[in-house]
Amino acid sequence: MAHDEVVRRYSELAREALAGKVVVDCEAGEFERGCFGAAGYGDTTGLPEGALRAGLGCGDPVAVAGLRAGETVLDLGSGGGIDVLLSARRVGPHGKVYGLDASPDMLDLARANAAQAGAANVEFLHGAIEAVPLPGHAVDAVVSNCVINLSDDKAAALAEAFRVLRPGGRFAVSDVVTDGDPDPVRRAAAERRVGCVAGALTVEEYRDLLRRAGFAGIAIRLTADHGDGVHSAIVQAVKPAIGPGMEIRPMREQDAAQVLEIYQAGLDTGNASFETAAPSWEAFDRGRLPHPRYVAVDTGSGEVLGWVAASPVSSRCVYAGVVEHSLYVHPGCQAHGIGRALLTAFIAASEDAGIWTIQGGIFPENTASLALHRKLGFRVVGTRERIGRHHGVWRDVVLMERRSPAVGG
Repeated sequence: MAHDEVVRRYSELAREALAGKVVVDCEAGEFERGCFGAAGYGDTTGLPEGALRAGLGCGDPVAVAGLRAGETVLDLGSGGGIDVLLSARRVGPHGKVYGLDASPDMLDLARANAAQAGAANVEFLHGAIEAVPLPGHAVDAVVSNCVINLSDDKAAALAEAFRVLRPGGRFAVSDVVTDGDPDPVRRAAAERRVGCVAGALTVEEYRDLLRRAGFAGIAIRLTADHGDGVHSAIVQAVKPAIGPGMEIRPMREQDAAQVLEIYQAGLDTGNASFETAAPSWEAFDRGRLPHPRYVAVDTGSGEVLGWVAASPVSSRCVYAGVVEHSLYVHPGCQAHGIGRALLTAFIAASEDAGIWTIQGGIFPENTASLALHRKLGFRVVGTRERIGRHHGVWRDVVLMERRSPAVGG
């Protein structure tokens, strides 16, 4: 279903709710059985009756968003405003909650409900979840309730959620997903039955789009079974954390020149690698996994300050979960915690991707790198003595590895 059709459909529901009717966006029997609407929340005490009547969600994302006093929150597809009002309670008078919806009628309904609730710390915005009308790094948490499945460009919606989050920010949504491989005709009928008009993502597709957007710490928990492989689910992820004025995001082709410049600067120290010249971008890109691959950037200038990437240790399938990583930081930025932040993000994203062992070879003279890796759970496997000549000198290499406690066995 096209964007305009979705807006028309939910505008009609909003007008019905404003007229005092209880609205549903799927079959009435499924709405009750599947814990849609107000039945999906743990505590709705004190919320306006109008907000409860217009609740069209499939869970309680606010309950798992970890909201704290003073934080700023964005609700994607805020509908009648129930999740905005619940978020506003949690962040308190010094916090702020934005509700974004593409339907002017839904915004009218939400504003009326907010006024009845006396919520002074909320603001409702007109716009699409694929193009959020907020600047980058504007919010601490993004919530959403059974809306992302309605989008016909889910990758753009998730990329926008990543963009507007501050480093360390949380993504917590309730949504409809599919699991397994049932008959496609029966699945489509189940999606229509629960009101999933644009087609739900599979669990793995959801994970993949979150990874591509840059998220880590991804968790998808199925909460209700609607039959034929269709489920409600809680989806959580985080934007990698880093210090003020910086951001960690996926590496892009446009970063090539700066990434290779930092690479060469590291090689020029004589303690980064046996290599003496950075490869071409084509060789760099070809030799490394597409994910995880991160850069740390200055949010003001966009300058790349460091990067981390990995190569498979072998083409044999038995080693699919084992990688060798590379971590380089701009020589003028090595006392700002960038290396630690990049490696922390890389570890989390690696586990999301099913990687159970990260290896690295480090010259023993590179004491700062050795110390950083030990702090983040790497152990010394051994020293490969006089393993290669570097500028005419035989060098040792310390082999370090980190075994994931969460992936593999």
